[in-house]
Amino acid sequence: MTETTQTHPTPPGDPFEAHRSRSPEFRAAVGALQGLREDLFRDAFAYRPLAPREPTGRFSRRLTGRKRQYASWRPHAFVFAVGTFAMMIGWVDTGGALPGLITGLLTLGPVLLTLVRPVGAFWASLVATTILASAGDSLGGWPWMAGSFISHLTVMAVVAIRTRPRTAAWMWLLTAAYGFVAETIFSVHQYGTTVAPMLVCSALALLAVTVWHVRRQAEEEVTAQQTVTAHERSRRTLLEERTTIARELHDVVAHHMSVVAIQAEAAPYRVENPPPELEKAFATIRENAVAALTELRRVLGVVRAEDYEAPDTPQPTLAELDGLLANVREAGLPVEKTVIGGVRELPQGVELSAYRIVQEALSNTLRHAPGADARVEVAYVLGGLGLRIVNGPPPNPALLKPSPGAGHGITGMRERVTMLNGEMTSAPTADGGYEVAVFLPVAPSAVEDETGAGA
Repeated sequence: MTETTQTHPTPPGDPFEAHRSRSPEFRAAVGALQGLREDLFRDAFAYRPLAPREPTGRFSRRLTGRKRQYASWRPHAFVFAVGTFAMMIGWVDTGGALPGLITGLLTLGPVLLTLVRPVGAFWASLVATTILASAGDSLGGWPWMAGSFISHLTVMAVVAIRTRPRTAAWMWLLTAAYGFVAETIFSVHQYGTTVAPMLVCSALALLAVTVWHVRRQAEEEVTAQQTVTAHERSRRTLLEERTTIARELHDVVAHHMSVVAIQAEAAPYRVENPPPELEKAFATIRENAVAALTELRRVLGVVRAEDYEAPDTPQPTLAELDGLLANVREAGLPVEKTVIGGVRELPQGVELSAYRIVQEALSNTLRHAPGADARVEVAYVLGGLGLRIVNGPPPNPALLKPSPGAGHGITGMRERVTMLNGEMTSAPTADGGYEVAVFLPVAPSAVEDETGAGA
């Protein structure tokens, strides 16, 4: 009996698939080789130009116009300046003339190449170093002379900044291997070596770049987390405000629906010998009112928390605005009220929202502008209600420290205005104060219905 072994063909795209079952050390070595190939060999000369960066420094932010545009090219100018310095060192070290010009170009070329092809610039720097070391003065150091030393160190730093820390580690290891081979095999009749200084200087430079990479990544993660947290906090505040408004509007609508149901039930008894059609119509009205009230109570169970209790007292309206202003004055905020137009009764939802908006605007003044005076204007205009709450600047902003608040008062006011299809603007005033202007539309039919219901 012959035992047969089946072998599975390896995918053509992965040459290391046959060694997946090897030891962890072997897999680590294979992974390292794959990382080396990905970082320094695959698309080594790909075109990756360095884009201009928006100025973020303390002084750069103050620049405007062309100065700000030029400031975005600072990294390019810095790389060019260092490359020019290395070129001048190489030109002087060679003795000028034509050899000095060739040495300077071979020194400057890899540095400028980092701006468009960063990984390829590293290989170009090694090639340029070999050419310069072979044709240069033996007393100038082997294999890096003064100009090529600065050039290669700059190339490694710029490439590390533009790639990632793993690429920096590979460049340092390859530079060490290159220096070892150049020093042990090709350093015949050479009087000095620059391998050790290169490894020490490059290690310090690449370590600084790696720390910079780690710090920038941490800052980006923190910024992203803060953005998500702020978004979630704003969304949660929005939902809480909507829930509060839904509770209040439910109490308002439930009250009116209860009145409708009671009046519809009592109406047939106020008429002597009412016709059957009228009794049937009032019965239908009462049934619809009771059904709507039941549905509202069901919705209330969803939007209210379990520990929420319905208020026993009626919700506040603009008629109670004087009491609110009195409480605010006792808290230390001088406030005046101005009423424009004929005072009339508005729908209870509009009255409640107007009261809450004035209350929140004055609370913001107490928190953020302590000691300032405020003015409340209520305008009964055709088609709606206008509100304007404005406060002046604090008398001593340098001495008084505003108390911290939740920071969502404007969001809550805007939510109330939006639910009533109104308009709202809020902005600082020219004298350093703050102004909130609101318009809540009211249809004429709604005002008549409220008046009729009250009657």
